[in-house]
Amino acid sequence: MKTVIVIGGGASGLMAALTAAREPENRVLILERQQRPGRKLLATGNGRCNLTNTACSLSRYHGEDPAFARPALEAFSCADTLAFFSSLGLLTEEEYGGRVYPLSNSANSVLDVLRLALERMGVELHTASCAVRARREKSGFVVECENERFACDALIVACGGMAGRKLGGVTDGYELLKHFGHERTKLFGALVPLLTAPEYPRALKGIRADAAVALRLDGEILARSEGEVQFTETGVSGPAVFDVSRAASLCGSGTEISFDFFRGRADEELLGMLRARREALPELEASELLCGMLHNRLGRMCVKYAGIGGTQPLKKLSDGDLSRVLSVCRGFALEVRGTAGFDAAQVTAGGVSTAQFDSATLQSRLVPGLYACGEVLDIDGDCGGFNLQWAWSSGALAGRLLS
Repeated sequence: MKTVIVIGGGASGLMAALTAAREPENRVLILERQQRPGRKLLATGNGRCNLTNTACSLSRYHGEDPAFARPALEAFSCADTLAFFSSLGLLTEEEYGGRVYPLSNSANSVLDVLRLALERMGVELHTASCAVRARREKSGFVVECENERFACDALIVACGGMAGRKLGGVTDGYELLKHFGHERTKLFGALVPLLTAPEYPRALKGIRADAAVALRLDGEILARSEGEVQFTETGVSGPAVFDVSRAASLCGSGTEISFDFFRGRADEELLGMLRARREALPELEASELLCGMLHNRLGRMCVKYAGIGGTQPLKKLSDGDLSRVLSVCRGFALEVRGTAGFDAAQVTAGGVSTAQFDSATLQSRLVPGLYACGEVLDIDGDCGGFNLQWAWSSGALAGRLLS
């Protein structure tokens, strides 16, 4: 019998354990530092768990060598993920942009079917077991926790990354793999809210809008996205912002984020609507110019941003004024002053160097029998289920224990 230890009870660790347990001769243990597994999983997708994306492709992944993810993504694809969860009894539903959620709209449903699968497969789950050291011995590995030690033939490190520290983001995996000679790249938060000049976001706090988003540095576009944007007291958040936040983290200060709140619509159509409103309601205050076109508070803010007094009647606005308001709506720009940090980040960018692992097996090139999967490695994905797909794919590949 081969004993397999998985360090970490997150998405990739649970998948690795379930995959390894398919071999009847394997005894599989999960060592999870928290009181229950999958705590970060419960927080994904605003508690709904965006468990994969049907538009998954290598282009949605990042790191020093994004191509490293290809074998895992091909070996256990989005279709395989959907089939796997269907076999566990989970009903799912596809939404906009290929995002897939449980039909229940609850991340608990995903964790529940995984928990039942662990019980059925005989996986031993040790919670409140923090692995503080691991070492190689002639016959395998020894993992030391605070109050006990475990021996195994194969070791899978699936500790996750630093993101979401309040939910269990840690550096454990980096430290454990460092002991075996593995190096890591620089770490920074991705899929994270951005901090901006506060005046406008504070006044717009809580407003959600659909927009095309661009991140610029010295006029050059660094990243683009589109979708939902949410204004916060300190800046901007939402899926479309998350997709450009990686580039903002890399560049540091000096970047600017802009929003086109009328993406996909022609200027001529929009200007025609503004002129028609001016003609139909000449005494209406300018602050109401965009009523029905944007959220009321956002519309008023765009008028203010354009330098137009909100109390003056529409009849006093020239065509140039209307064009200026429209330009603001299509290029509402804010200075980026940083990110909300690892506590607010949904994923860690950077990680253990993939050059020291075999992409076809996820086995260490330095230590036979040692594997790594999930967020601890230097692979991260875009917003929309791509990071969980990497967790399932890499966990499934590592759990096969191919040599």
